[in-house]
Amino acid sequence: METTAILVKAGQLLLSLSILVVLHELGHFIPAKLFKTKVEKFYLFFDPWFSLFKFKKGDTEYGVGWLPLGGYVKIAGMIDESMDKEQMNRPPEPWEFRSKPAWQRLIIMIGGVTVNLVLGFLIYTMILWHWGEKILPVENVKYGIHTDSVGYSIGLMEGDKIVAVDGKKPEDFRDITKGVILDEAKTIQVIRDGQQLDVHIKDGFVGGTIRKKGAIAAVRLPAVIDTVIAKVKKEETPAYKAGLLAGDTVLAINGQPVHYFHEISKLVVKDSGKTVTVMVKRGADTITKSAKIPAAGYLGVNVFPDRHLDFVTKRYTFGEAIPAGFTTAIETLVDYVKQLRLIFVSKEVKASESLGGFMAIGNLFPSEWDWQSFWTLTALLSIILAFMNILPIPALDGGHVLFLIYEIITGRKPSEKFMEYAQIVGMVLLFGLLLYANGLDIWRAITGK
Repeated sequence: METTAILVKAGQLLLSLSILVVLHELGHFIPAKLFKTKVEKFYLFFDPWFSLFKFKKGDTEYGVGWLPLGGYVKIAGMIDESMDKEQMNRPPEPWEFRSKPAWQRLIIMIGGVTVNLVLGFLIYTMILWHWGEKILPVENVKYGIHTDSVGYSIGLMEGDKIVAVDGKKPEDFRDITKGVILDEAKTIQVIRDGQQLDVHIKDGFVGGTIRKKGAIAAVRLPAVIDTVIAKVKKEETPAYKAGLLAGDTVLAINGQPVHYFHEISKLVVKDSGKTVTVMVKRGADTITKSAKIPAAGYLGVNVFPDRHLDFVTKRYTFGEAIPAGFTTAIETLVDYVKQLRLIFVSKEVKASESLGGFMAIGNLFPSEWDWQSFWTLTALLSIILAFMNILPIPALDGGHVLFLIYEIITGRKPSEKFMEYAQIVGMVLLFGLLLYANGLDIWRAITGK
């Protein structure tokens, strides 16, 4: 990946996480202040040993740390990641967290999760209002599908037109893979040679699809070159060197007929490291060009689905965008929970193939700055952050909430020593998971798997 693309992805990730972390911590900070609880620190990113920037206003030190793994507010009289035992050994003060009623402490602790849920809903609302929702109805996939070995294994074929999953017509073609994997569908209804038939999904299909990191089926597109990529890693592409132009229609490669765009990649990969002949139609003329294919196996051309298929953009008034944004936020949360469920209950899905760290998250962002994609992914990450933080694990907000609910129900407060040990256990678990997920990223980058 080119340096510029990496920097663009990293910049989007950093900005997105900064927005989410600051607003999440504000969710704790504001109710703490309302209940007259002292907040000693408010930090974006962590600051072990030193901070990049800080200033103090009132009782609170505000700053930016150097370790971009999140952020925190340090609330006086609370057992948190700072593990400030000295403060907890002193008698409680009226302005400390531990001196406040349980219901106030509960509101302070759920504040961050609440903000992330509301933020996700608001972002989705504004996206739908400003950009609308671009969908590809299944009936508009006029060239049918192409698939890979996983799709072939259950009976999908080139040119099939998918019309339903388990008898239900998806609103958007891109919902098909999600529906099959997350809803564990048993059949796919397709039209083949003018007849509708059922394709039965076999065991092992979900795991295979996840390992492939792709869709079960992609739209088939005509072999028209929409753009020619000039350079890849500062090297001119074969298509650019050969003089191929946008608008050319590829007819054959090394004498092998080409009908659809995806066939170009298959033929080029087969001849990696060799010189191939590319026959194209340009206007009324048929032209043959020679192209030296690099070992990486690419020609350097692109096709854009929205230039060849009829996408539909659903427009929303602001009033319509509000319930639609709420529905989208809820669906996003439900889909994420289903994904986590697969990791724990499905024998086909392995954690090592599904988990990822900051590199995996960064790669979700496009290599060119696009505000619609940026805000869509920020909304998704906000929903994920809310769910992960409310899990009943010590050191997370959900762990504190669990102990507070126990206190409210029983009238007994867990001892500070118990809370201290629980915090340590939670931090060990979280750092272990963090190291594991980011280690997987590094392993995949090294091995290419």
